[in-house]
Amino acid sequence: MYLRHMNTDDHSSQSPPTRDYFATDLGKMVWGDSLTTLSSLDTSSVDLIVTSPPFALVRKKGYGNADADEYLEWFRPFAEQFARVLKDSGSLVIDIGGSWNRGTPTRSLYHFKLVVMLVEEIGLHLAQEYFWWNPSKLPTPAEWVTVRRVRVKDAVNTVWWLSKTPWPKADNRRVLQPYSEAMKTLLKNGYQPKTRPSGHAISDKFSNNNGASIPPNLIALPNTESNSYYLRYCQEQGITPHPARFPADLPEYFVRMLTDEGDLVVDPFAGSAVTGEVCERLSRRWICGELEETYLQGALGRFEARDPDGPRPSKDWYKVARPGLFWNPEGSEPPLEKDGGRQHRLRQKTSQ
Repeated sequence: MYLRHMNTDDHSSQSPPTRDYFATDLGKMVWGDSLTTLSSLDTSSVDLIVTSPPFALVRKKGYGNADADEYLEWFRPFAEQFARVLKDSGSLVIDIGGSWNRGTPTRSLYHFKLVVMLVEEIGLHLAQEYFWWNPSKLPTPAEWVTVRRVRVKDAVNTVWWLSKTPWPKADNRRVLQPYSEAMKTLLKNGYQPKTRPSGHAISDKFSNNNGASIPPNLIALPNTESNSYYLRYCQEQGITPHPARFPADLPEYFVRMLTDEGDLVVDPFAGSAVTGEVCERLSRRWICGELEETYLQGALGRFEARDPDGPRPSKDWYKVARPGLFWNPEGSEPPLEKDGGRQHRLRQKTSQ
């Protein structure tokens, strides 16, 4: 890999001109406004855009967030550029978390309104919705989850997979998963074709051993990175790591399924350039745009050395929570609050 690091000492990180920050033989990181970066790309030149834009959160992050009621207007210029630069066979993958309405345990609809806008206004097609479940997510928002106990923890992001046309390049054989123990037993002992109680007719083809199973649109990935080369590099350099990195397995899933070697992948909200690192490893061309130079400084660590400890496939498999698994014995359940948790019970007890 040939790395070219550009000198940026003469520019302010507050309002930098859009310019190449560093590059390899396969891709480059661009420092500057992402809209300008996108505008510089040729029409119908990109095979995949995979990104995690700033979410519309009530509590603002250091990297900046638009309010939920302003989010569509903020996002629309990016959406128009996405539609322009994508090839007819190309895809747009957006990892986006939900948000809570301020002051109440109710949810914003902004991320649903976003996908409606992308389809009905911009003209993209919703190929499929995915859900990224982070089993290691902390129990937030604390006020509703751990204090008043009226909601469960918010641990799922929506991942919208959209496409320029109804027929983007895609092949789920790129992301097959190992068979479950139950399926292995079925293949070993055989299966009698029959109609299930649901009415679905299962043919004898169900017992064919295809080597692996087709995954669902629920992706279970913990976000527990704590000792990666990236983090060690940031610590050694005195750089604050990006606070909202998605695990490399998430963009890798879609890069594998939706692109071929040599295809161009773009991440306009690159953060620490996880997408670029994945593409470099998978021999895809890539462009990552980022406004904050601090994040780019840390991202250099992803390309200047390989992590001797990784990446490695995770051996952890997660089971979806089963309703009723820990139900209390009959008669021992505390009564539900009739006001839905409006009154802060702990504060009431403290004041009495």
